[in-house]
Amino acid sequence: MTVSLGAIPAYATEISTTAVTESDPIDPPLYDETADGGTVRVNVVTEDRGDLADAASAGETLLSFKTLPVVTLEVDKGGLDDLAAQPGVVSVTEDELVAPSLDESVPVIGGDKAIAAGKTGKGSAIAVLDTGVAANHPFLKGRVTTEACFSPVDANYGATSLCGNGAATQEGTGAASASTCAAIAECDHGTHVAGIAAGDGTGLSGAPATGVAPGADIVAIQVFSKLDSTKYCGATNPCIRSFTSAQIAALEKVLALKQAGTPIVAANLSLGSASYSTACTKDARKTIIDSLYEAGVATVVAAGNNGSATAVTAPACVPNAVSVGATTDDDEVASFSNHGPLLDVLAPGNGIVSSVLTGYDSKSGTSMATPHVAGAFAVLRQAYPDKTLAELEALLKSTGTPVTDEAGVTVPRIDVGKAVGAATPAPDPEPADTTRRTKILNDASYAVPDLGTVQSPITVSGVTGNAPKALQVSVAVTHDWLGEVKIDLVAPDGQTYALKATNGTEPGGTLTKTYTVDASVSPASGTWKLQVADKSSGGTGTIDDWALTFPTPFAKTTSAAVPDAATLTSEITVDGVTGSASGALQASVNVTHEWLGEVKIDLVAPDGQTYALKATNGTDPGGTLNKTYTVDASASAANGTWKLLVADKSAGGTGTLNNWSLTFPSIESQSTYAIPDAGTLQAPITLAGVSGNAPKTLKVSLDLTHDWLGEVKIDLVAPNGLVYAVKATNGTDPGGTLNKVYTVDASASPIAGTWKLQVADKSAGGTGTLDDWALTF
Repeated sequence: MTVSLGAIPAYATEISTTAVTESDPIDPPLYDETADGGTVRVNVVTEDRGDLADAASAGETLLSFKTLPVVTLEVDKGGLDDLAAQPGVVSVTEDELVAPSLDESVPVIGGDKAIAAGKTGKGSAIAVLDTGVAANHPFLKGRVTTEACFSPVDANYGATSLCGNGAATQEGTGAASASTCAAIAECDHGTHVAGIAAGDGTGLSGAPATGVAPGADIVAIQVFSKLDSTKYCGATNPCIRSFTSAQIAALEKVLALKQAGTPIVAANLSLGSASYSTACTKDARKTIIDSLYEAGVATVVAAGNNGSATAVTAPACVPNAVSVGATTDDDEVASFSNHGPLLDVLAPGNGIVSSVLTGYDSKSGTSMATPHVAGAFAVLRQAYPDKTLAELEALLKSTGTPVTDEAGVTVPRIDVGKAVGAATPAPDPEPADTTRRTKILNDASYAVPDLGTVQSPITVSGVTGNAPKALQVSVAVTHDWLGEVKIDLVAPDGQTYALKATNGTEPGGTLTKTYTVDASVSPASGTWKLQVADKSSGGTGTIDDWALTFPTPFAKTTSAAVPDAATLTSEITVDGVTGSASGALQASVNVTHEWLGEVKIDLVAPDGQTYALKATNGTDPGGTLNKTYTVDASASAANGTWKLLVADKSAGGTGTLNNWSLTFPSIESQSTYAIPDAGTLQAPITLAGVSGNAPKTLKVSLDLTHDWLGEVKIDLVAPNGLVYAVKATNGTDPGGTLNKVYTVDASASPIAGTWKLQVADKSAGGTGTLDDWALTF
């Protein structure tokens, strides 16, 4: 038996689109396209899934989604008018086609997210059983670690070898070189497949960004022979074909390599022969495929390109093979792809750009979909080294996007990003948030017993060295008789700092006060405790809340002269701050000048970016300017030398820069809040003494535990009442701990005021706690 390749010609059209306006949900060009009575394919987004039934009535449903409030329709002008009149419709846009590219197909399956998370398939190998691989291609260079060739020679078929040595078999360097049949167009197929699975375009001009698993090794095995026979090749004589026996031999080699220690996780077969609508349990390849499965190697096979809705080609029909169909860019089953009940998964297969013998080219087919899945197994093996192959396959299926065909059969299109982030039984937490906090609060209420003592803790981490000389301790304590209350701050080393002594004058009420403490003999990091003691009988009270505020370590306290008609440059070096600078960087400046109107002040970041703080004007008289400016400096790195430029722009006056500082605001709440079953809680953080709006890159850090994280919805409520979505509900997240940092564009809200983290349990049957949360501006 001989089999053919899975690639077919690809054609794509690039279509421009116009942005949707907020006042009209219909994209205006859609009216032009339907003006002559024609129809158009559109994606309709609704407020929630309850609005989908009404929206779907406006046209013919082409694709529906399991969890999203989205439906794909074919509509005419009347359908557009119907959608425009529905209050639940958010937007209607064309389901457009774009130019084909591997740069697009990898993000479609979430591969970019997996790579960004460090899951590149490193530590695994993918066996590519195909037409050979161009091992020295820049997209693959240094990645092909093992080569073999099984290329039968048979005069009855006009079959000759494509092994590098001309024999029917070969192992070692050059055995699977694709150059042996470069004159035949199909011979670049294996190089294209290998690039999709594991190519790496880093630093290459004109190359796709990456394949699915750019960190994985490639085991290249040639399984094709050259045929010079019109009987088998028809008008394309000569051609290349693969014998079943060659595939069996190659799979046997894969098993041997696996048993000898090569970390092969998947064998890719982008080929197929006859079609089957039931499992082909008598296929000659079944035994070796079963053995590979038991050894932890997935045999990933193209479903074929006959467009059948009921059958797949062999050996995709073997039960333990992972059969792969192809989707278009808009998550429909590709017209050429076989599909139906025997299909395991789907992956992009339309117009995929990858490596060929010379350069890069676009191909379509289930051949192109298959290596997306082979690469996905390598990524998942790195993410979950202890899971079995069956568990990895189940994870790949359970986290995929469901695609339903014309017969109602639903098959998942793989989503590697979701699979890497999925939690079975618990998610891999992101690295802990190590941001240096400027303020840490505990607003949990603690009872102050009569003639007793209570302590409320705050834990400081990530601050090296000792505490500052001007540590601020803000307290709110209510008591029947404040005069009998003694308050102390206990440092991590046990040192006690007196805040308030008893006295005979203070009546009952609430004490709200900020104390400044020289705590420089104690370490900054560790657990600090506010200790409140009732020293006389006859009254009780509560610690309502308290906070520690650490003054910025990035300050210049020595004064410097501002010369007449010249510029003063003052420098502060920032270190130990991770990533970019704050989107609400606080630049505090104290300047005295004989004529402030002629003073211009700028802040220069380590990368040379200049941020204007104060312009000249004709109104400001002489005196002292003591002001804090809010700057969106998120485009610059935090660490490095920052410069304050104080320029006297006119002759006739001098001045002094008294001091200046930089603060990267980050406030943490260490209070624990119960999340009620089917209820909602709000946890507050208040920011005062700053101006301007919040940044586009507001970081929301949280530590939350729940019996079922999938039913938890999290929002951030700004001081002006705007609600920013942080986490949606889903049907996949199990119980456990969510320790994650989210980025929110909160630039439409003022930075000052009370922010609230709103945590809602959307289904009955589980409870949890919000253990900690923080805002980093």
